[in-house]
Parts: sequence; structure tokens; C-alpha cells
Amino acid sequence: MKKMERSEVEKELRRFVGANVYVHSEATSYVFVRNFTVQLTEAHIAGEGPYRVALRFNGDGWLRMEALTDYEVDDQGRLLLAGFDDKGRMDVALHLGKEAFPE
Repeated sequence: MKKMERSEVEKELRRFVGANVYVHSEATSYVFVRNFTVQLTEAHIAGEGPYRVALRFNGDGWLRMEALTDYEVDDQGRLLLAGFDDKGRMDVALHLGKEAFPE
């Protein structure tokens, strides 16, 4: 993974807008969801780092993740976003793909 650059991540998020998307999202010790599918209708990034990403899906729902610091596009075209604390521990993750993530 590499440090997020807002313009690069915006470009990667736009690849998924208008498509049916598989989502993996987790916040350490709080929530974990995997392979829920949505039609992504909007995607936004905000902040100066750490960043916030908001996804609007199915025209009436929102998912927002905060404290994102790093990203990667893997060899399958999935966008992997994560937030790490100052000790390098992952706090949050938000992954988008056009195919289901392995269980």
C-alpha cells in the first residue's frame, strides 16, 4: 500500500460509480461487513489526510469511512483503502471490487 493521494484515489473511485460493486468494510473492534453488493451512484473523498470517503449506493444509502491513510489497486482491479494509526496498526478498511471478495 502507499500513502493516499487525493486525486489518484478520486480517479480510482470514479471507476466504480454506476457499477454494481462488492464492498468490504471494517473498523477494528467495531464493525465488519463483507461482500454486500450495491449499485454505487456517487463516491467522494474529503480531507487533507487522513481522508474521508463517502459512497452513495442504490440512490438512497450512504457509507462513510474516516481516517483513511493508504491505498492500493491490486492485480484484480480492486481498490483497497485502509487507515493506519501512528504505530502502523490498521484501524479501518474499505475495499471495492467488481467481483466478490474471497471469504
